[in-house]
Amino acid sequence: MIDQASVPSLMGSTVRDNTGDKIGKVGQVYLDDTTGQPEWVTVKTGLFGTKETFVPLAAAHVEGDELVIDVPKSRVSDAPRIDEDGHLSEEQETELYAYYGVSQGDFGRSETERDGGYADSTTGLATGRTDTTYDTTDRATGVTGTADYDRGADYDRGVGHDTSGPNTDDAMTRSEERLTAGTQQVEAGRARLRKYVVTDTETVQVPVSREEVRLEREPITEANRGAAYSGKDISEEEHEVTLHAERPVVATETEAVERVRLGKETVTETETVSGEVRKEQIELDDPTGTSRDRS
Repeated sequence: MIDQASVPSLMGSTVRDNTGDKIGKVGQVYLDDTTGQPEWVTVKTGLFGTKETFVPLAAAHVEGDELVIDVPKSRVSDAPRIDEDGHLSEEQETELYAYYGVSQGDFGRSETERDGGYADSTTGLATGRTDTTYDTTDRATGVTGTADYDRGADYDRGVGHDTSGPNTDDAMTRSEERLTAGTQQVEAGRARLRKYVVTDTETVQVPVSREEVRLEREPITEANRGAAYSGKDISEEEHEVTLHAERPVVATETEAVERVRLGKETVTETETVSGEVRKEQIELDDPTGTSRDRS
């Protein structure tokens, strides 16, 4: 059974549904006005825990350091939206109990008693519920926050709590929420390396050579006189010479020029995010008008 002694361990604990799916973390605990026993918790959901949904502890139990809700996650997410203003009206409680299918008479009873079919549902109920006003600081730090239990609750408070009583001092604690931001890795896009063929025209200079006819004349000398008179005195004759020339030819060959691959690098930028935070304000109600602030 979840009682007052369980409240500090509930603060900030992980909440899961009856299939093991994580729903969120405990934000606040609400007490019964008459008995002072914990009856409701709010569960922080959403990316930064900005939404709080009411869940009856009659439909929950503790497993280790986690709170297990005996309904599916979707049931909690779709619960009626009620502002966590520190108190639940009787109408709001009735609406929430009906939504979760939990009888108000189940509050404060063990599972064995609920199964036994007790009809008396007057004990443990009141017309309203009071918020414990626990901070939801990180449980790993060991800080459970300050509690403001209902004055009717029989709870042993230590010095420094916000309510008056024999065990408290004459000071009041003012608290503020601090905005914390984190990051979540999401897929931003995909890059693909693709190879295709394009055709370019290149121009190069190629030296070419060719043969040309050149007419050579030589005088009659003793060296060539025999050849000059060896034929007929008068005749017709022709000589033929084959000329050669070079012409440019084009061919291509393939060679590897580089290797290309896809790589990734991380760049860091700064983005501005905003969110709502709550803070407590303390004001003095002095009908004499003679007080001064010495902070």
